[in-house]
Amino acid sequence: MLRRDFLRLSSAAAGLSLVPIGSHAWAAINPQGAERRFVVVLLRGAVDGLNVVVPHAEAAYYDARPTIAVPQPGHPGGALNLDGRFGLHPALASLQPFWRERSLAFIHACGSPDATRSHFDAQDYMESGTPGVKSTPDGWMNRLLAQLPGKRESTSAVAFGPTVPRILSGRLNVANVPSGRAADQPMPIDRPIIDAAFDRLYGGDDPLSRAYQEGMRMRVRVLADLEADMEQADNGAPSPVGFAMDTAHLASLVRKDPAVELAFFDLGGWDTHVAEGASEGQLANHLKPLADGLAVLAKSLGPAYRDTVIVVMSEFGRTVHENGNRGTDHGHGNVLWVMGGPVNGGRVYGAWPGLDPSRLYQNRDLAITTDFRSALSLIIARHMRLSQRALAQVFPGAPPTPTAIAGVVRA
Repeated sequence: MLRRDFLRLSSAAAGLSLVPIGSHAWAAINPQGAERRFVVVLLRGAVDGLNVVVPHAEAAYYDARPTIAVPQPGHPGGALNLDGRFGLHPALASLQPFWRERSLAFIHACGSPDATRSHFDAQDYMESGTPGVKSTPDGWMNRLLAQLPGKRESTSAVAFGPTVPRILSGRLNVANVPSGRAADQPMPIDRPIIDAAFDRLYGGDDPLSRAYQEGMRMRVRVLADLEADMEQADNGAPSPVGFAMDTAHLASLVRKDPAVELAFFDLGGWDTHVAEGASEGQLANHLKPLADGLAVLAKSLGPAYRDTVIVVMSEFGRTVHENGNRGTDHGHGNVLWVMGGPVNGGRVYGAWPGLDPSRLYQNRDLAITTDFRSALSLIIARHMRLSQRALAQVFPGAPPTPTAIAGVVRA
């Protein structure tokens, strides 16, 4: 077994995957705390952006989707009007207040320039931040963590899930927390006899032992915060199911631990080849808990929402035309969601290419007019106050920011 693989297995046993060998134990506390936070939600499986932010003013949309198009605003089950051109899927109604208060925006026709229709490759490129390059060793959020000013705390970056995802893998240590009800459940490492055995085995001062010790410190600290939150669950806390439960946990961590700067969630179930549905159905059943979870996060953050930006993205979009199974197949362009206090919301950004057959990518998909790296670079530069030189380390080779999205986030 490779030493790196052994380290991953050892740290996973502690409930916190650490990467990699040779990194510093980032335990020095920033006395000022993290003033700004950045949260990424990755929808694995390729969500149908055309049914999320609906181009209800385009006849071509309804021509291409005779059974799964979301009706126009004002009709039964119709989209929630945004700006006269676009509407929000009705299952996302809990996000409409944030649109009205202008802390929610969308960048349409956004995505990766790589032509792949493979979920695995597209997700890898979206997480590495280097479309078309499979050899990138780390994720762009780990590179972002390395570029943030000040010293890192052990909980500066938190991933919700059983392992550290590709997007956060790299040189710096990252804490991960199991999702849902498993977040505060004991693991084998929590049994005293096993805990004591691991403490003896990794009690030295070598890199492997230091990494294990740092992982245990992360776990103790994060679970202490979550335990306090769970004890208060009956006092107005959200229903403990799904995504809303995880976002409530994150909000609790932020309130208790100002060192949290970056957070990541990923959600599956967006590959709607069959029976996608329009206002109701498979897609709607996934969108509602997603929207409710985002609303819980925004509300539970309280004053910290003013200094938080949340991005929701997916590896690629879906075909413009529905298929013979009343679903959609793998596409290209999609919509990026941007939410938070610093967002200039209440607008759909981006250069909209339209759905006329002559404007489609490869005669079938929404074309991309904004590279996702350009959008994220702009958001990060303004919100996290990174220089152009630092941004080049996070997204090497990213194209310039299109003027059509220039105002999406305030500095």
